[in-house]
Amino acid sequence: MQKKATFIPKDSNPLYEKFINYIMQRGKKTVARRIFNDSMTMIGEKTKQDPAKIFNQALDNIKPQMEVKPKRIGGAVYQIPREVDANRQITLAFRWLIGAIRSGKGSPIAEKLANEVMQAAEGAGTAIKKKEDTHRMAAANKAFAHYARY
Repeated sequence: MQKKATFIPKDSNPLYEKFINYIMQRGKKTVARRIFNDSMTMIGEKTKQDPAKIFNQALDNIKPQMEVKPKRIGGAVYQIPREVDANRQITLAFRWLIGAIRSGKGSPIAEKLANEVMQAAEGAGTAIKKKEDTHRMAAANKAFAHYARY
């Protein structure tokens, strides 16, 4: 019987723990941790590189720089572009990554997570498309940026 290679983080990285909490549903943290570890193992096997580096590269690629926020001014609602702070960048990246893997059907969630992370590290995938759409919307509404001070 062949021993299965597993991804074991060198230390408990707070970023990994936070992502595991985002994966978790109904308080099943052990299941969420297994999904994360299995997907990191798959990434390591498929790419022959350090899965932690690929995961961090994927997160950096998914993090948005700009977003739009609706603001009501004089009876009209404007989509005002604004910069995203660091904590919200991580939150949105996690949310978009989880949304992308949960929307797909078919394969196990660990496999979908591994594929989405590898695609995001290369600059492709559903989560990257969400980021690009957000940036496109912010660029289109740049004319309303002067309302941000109100």
